Amino acid sequence: MLNTQLPGLYILEDEVKGRGVYCSEDILEGSTIELCPVIILPPQDTQMIHATALHDYYFIWDRGIKSSCIALGYGSLYNHSDNANAEFLNDYESNMIRILAIADIPAHQEICINYISKDEEEFTLWFENK
Repeated sequence: MLNTQLPGLYILEDEVKGRGVYCSEDILEGSTIELCPVIILPPQDTQMIHATALHDYYFIWDRGIKSSCIALGYGSLYNHSDNANAEFLNDYESNMIRILAIADIPAHQEICINYISKDEEEFTLWFENK
């Protein structure tokens, strides 16, 4: 059976950012933090998601056909940082989002991703980055 998440991941509530993902153990750069199965939303659902509470939790899946997805596990709970210590990669073959450490992450430090991937730099965030 495939282990989909590092042991020791947990959620904490932050007054400003809401829920965020942390780990009770140090994480080394290059480690896979989590493999998140996804629920893929077709283009018509992607258009409607903007009027729902799920707007803050979805990922762009296939920009060509304008589909999106909701990441299961802790996937949709990682907060944004311009100085992220992790990144997300869409794994289209397995229908998962991979969360990978791009820096060493000390135990009990929040794990953050940059919501704007390297190939989406023309996009802007829908919230003020703090």
